[in-house]
Amino acid sequence: MHLTRLALTDFRSYPELSLALAPGVTTFSGENGEGKTNLVEAVGYLSTLGSHRVASDAPLVRRGAERAVLRGAVTAAQGDALVEIEVNPGKANRVRLNRTPMPRPRDVLGALRTVLFAPEDLALVKGDPGERRRFLDELLTATAPRYAGVRADYERVLKQRTALLKSAGSKGHLRGAAREAMTATLDAWDGQLARAGAPLLAGRLRLADALRPHVAAAYEAVSAGPAGEACGMSYRSSALNNSDEFEDVPALETALLKALAEVRASELDRGVCLVGPHRDELELSVGGLPSRGYASHGESWSLALALRLASFALLREGREDPVLILDDVFAELDAGRRDRLAALVAGAEQVLITAAVPADIPAVLDGVRFAVSAGSVTRAG
Repeated sequence: MHLTRLALTDFRSYPELSLALAPGVTTFSGENGEGKTNLVEAVGYLSTLGSHRVASDAPLVRRGAERAVLRGAVTAAQGDALVEIEVNPGKANRVRLNRTPMPRPRDVLGALRTVLFAPEDLALVKGDPGERRRFLDELLTATAPRYAGVRADYERVLKQRTALLKSAGSKGHLRGAAREAMTATLDAWDGQLARAGAPLLAGRLRLADALRPHVAAAYEAVSAGPAGEACGMSYRSSALNNSDEFEDVPALETALLKALAEVRASELDRGVCLVGPHRDELELSVGGLPSRGYASHGESWSLALALRLASFALLREGREDPVLILDDVFAELDAGRRDRLAALVAGAEQVLITAAVPADIPAVLDGVRFAVSAGSVTRAG
């Protein structure tokens, strides 16, 4: 899979851009703030409907414009595709696939698959559990786009159940008929949360199991450290005693219901939902110690790279390569890690790289080069 053209209108710093791309390595170089990352951010958005830099759509629209339009022409084994997204902050975004309007934005997921490395990836290791849950869910959706709907359903139920718990807590100790009514309502929402959460939890458990050997192999390849410094990864569920033992969806639904019943009193006291996929953790370790708080800066970077490399390896299994994006990554790495990372990704079908200093990019990743300056992209060399 590869992009053959990227076209932008009022996206970030680009009033208008149409850029032809090809398989192999393409590098965008220029000083910081000139628009390099905006280009690969647009590619990532076409793939995931989200930015790796900001949580909302408003910053993506060029100042003074009402909306932004992104278009990506994709060549893949199953045929060519044209993905078009109109970003409308504060309103519903519009999407088209092969010029046909789609009922929901998520209907275009899967037309373009990407794996993006960026300096922000260090938060996968050093950040809060939410960073790692988001990593799992985005990869899960990349492997099977239907999980976008599964995730949306769970988040909708979670939001409503949490509002109910806060409402119950604000009313103090309920008695008599009021308490019975609240109990019956919570029972119903417990059932909905368990039904919505079980398939998401099953997908995450299955994904973590498939990802684990790829992460271990990638960490060893990137770090080139002693065997005693091997990394580990496990999924810890708030509803299961042992998340490493995969259970089917009905069994997971039963486990969630049981766990919810056990924490109901605490939930009513605190006004928050204490059990479910939103409380789970992807635990990472290096040399047998938790990576968060114990891993060195170099070990943390190796582990973050390993997670992305493992994602790439998993997505290409039995299928074509996703587009690989390296956003200003080489500036963050020492020479050894630069060379090892470059050797691991050089064979990908399409690699898009941004770099402020072209000399930071190992020679093995030589290819087409563009210079980016003040939102203008020109062929270099």
